[in-house]
Amino acid sequence: MKNFDLTENEKSLLLRIARRAIEGGDLKELTSLLTDNLKAKSGVFVTLKTGGEQLRGCIGNFNFNTQIYQNVYDMAKEAAFNDPRFIPLNDSELQNVKIEISVLTPFEKIDNFDDIEIGKHGLYFIKGPYRGVLLPQVAVEHNMDKKGFLEAVSMKAGLPSDAYKTGADIFTFSALVFGE
Repeated sequence: MKNFDLTENEKSLLLRIARRAIEGGDLKELTSLLTDNLKAKSGVFVTLKTGGEQLRGCIGNFNFNTQIYQNVYDMAKEAAFNDPRFIPLNDSELQNVKIEISVLTPFEKIDNFDDIEIGKHGLYFIKGPYRGVLLPQVAVEHNMDKKGFLEAVSMKAGLPSDAYKTGADIFTFSALVFGE
């Protein structure tokens, strides 16, 4: 998955697939347009925003056993209707919601925080039963430095902000991010 990229047509098709998912449609007429890239297997996140940059839902997974197009379809539905932070998306919001898709690269465990590149890497944090993930764009959108990013992913896992300092496994990943 290193150096993975999608054409503008492939990105556009994935955005159509995500929109079809949240509007309750199926993929029958779109499957003939699928390329080998879109049939590759990768984890994805789908982020929904309204009113410009207001988060309205974000769900994803690290399932590298599911084809990208199917994963986007499934995660778009999850983000729209099953993100526990929000009530399900309603019909009046459908036209105004903007979709952003993040196609993920596999994880790389890090032992040195200096290996984190803000804007390039997302973080996956594991400490005992606690898990947290932040996509690469989160650090940029919130103007975080490495310390702030590590503190934020610790808190996302439900732990104190300094939990990353001892006993945690931290993984980086990159994402190909695009949207409407």
